Amino acid sequence: MSPEPTVFVIDDDAAMRSSLRRLISSVGLAVETYRSATEFLETFDAGAPGCIVLDVRMPEMSGLELQGKLRHDGHRIPVIIITAHADVAMAVGSMKSGAVDFIEKPFRPQYLLERIQEALAADARDREVWQQRVEVQGRLANLTPRERQVVELVVEGHTSRRIAEHLGLSPKTIHVHRSEAMGKMNAGSVAELARLMVIATNGGAEPES
Repeated sequence: MSPEPTVFVIDDDAAMRSSLRRLISSVGLAVETYRSATEFLETFDAGAPGCIVLDVRMPEMSGLELQGKLRHDGHRIPVIIITAHADVAMAVGSMKSGAVDFIEKPFRPQYLLERIQEALAADARDREVWQQRVEVQGRLANLTPRERQVVELVVEGHTSRRIAEHLGLSPKTIHVHRSEAMGKMNAGSVAELARLMVIATNGGAEPES
């Protein structure tokens, strides 16, 4: 069973943290609050599903600096920026860095809740795609070098006879390698095999560590 998604609220304003905790908890979501980016990073578990609601102006490390660090380190957890001191350049910068939204205070509580729900849904989809990629890569790792070579040529559209000529093997041998590989990949057709190869190489985020 997957762990419950959590909304991580990071704001140096105690009253705002308390208000956001009440708001988010009111719709049954798990929420954790932090008074600084540094405090958050001390306990951050990249494998935990959820999203971040992040203030911009904070001591030690600003919200945008934290967002940049998470992105630099390869963490794809969705981030919603909230601030009372917005400007166009700041908003554009945060969105280019992957923020789900840039919301100015004061904001409508319902709007924030809607954006949080969307962020959590996006995170769940992203993790599902990544998990599928990991599973397919595991199957791919079980192929022998020759089976992998044959699979790649099959996916490129080459016939068994053409592959046999290219590799200097008999069509019968290629058929055996192809059958073994498709069995290991759990692919019932060439189209399915091609889809799995796409997932394995391009199908989502890098694993969190």
